[in-house]
Amino acid sequence: MNNSNIVLRATNLHKKFYYPRKVTILSGVSLSIHAGETVAIMGRSGEGKSTLLQLLGTLENPCQGSIEILNQPVTLFNKSKIRNRHIAFIFQSFHLLDDYTALDNILIPAKIARHDTGRGSKAHKRAFDLLEKVGLLDRANFTTKLLSGGEKQRIAIARALCNNPDIIFADEPSGNLDNETACIIHRLLLDVAEEGKSIIMVTHDPKLASMCMTQYELKQGSIHNAIQA
Repeated sequence: MNNSNIVLRATNLHKKFYYPRKVTILSGVSLSIHAGETVAIMGRSGEGKSTLLQLLGTLENPCQGSIEILNQPVTLFNKSKIRNRHIAFIFQSFHLLDDYTALDNILIPAKIARHDTGRGSKAHKRAFDLLEKVGLLDRANFTTKLLSGGEKQRIAIARALCNNPDIIFADEPSGNLDNETACIIHRLLLDVAEEGKSIIMVTHDPKLASMCMTQYELKQGSIHNAIQA
């Protein structure tokens, strides 16, 4: 891949936790992610996969090392701005607001970014387009507590796309779903990557990992066995 298409570069990331005892989670992790690349991060429980995802997504700070997103070094002073403009997240447990409608949940990132979300606004129209994309246009005004797990994850994907991010981080995006529903979620994520967005996901699902362009194994704090599809 062309180095000019790198959207995220992590260099020599280290992470330790000191309470209740000192534990080294990551030791010198380096990787580069390209535009439109799908990346699976695998490994046993407790190896630090979610921690690495949080570092790459600027939710946590490394003890050592650096991260660049779209050629911008991430610092304490600009990470919120970078996160709001370029990054989105999809979680295993969805993190939707149960008493809000599907439409309202999708619009949350636009509201956080202080975009106009009123009826007829660009964000409002995009939310309906995304509902159609994930096959849930008829659920727009349902509160999400009425939706199935698969429907909730499709709404979470639509929400992640609301502000048109460059990079989407997904932590076990199909971990709570049955096989048939998981396949729908996998296809949606891969379709998103075909639109030029980079997808970085933590997964225990070897089938999902095999569908990604790049597979990494996190073991004893280091990235091992990068395999290009």
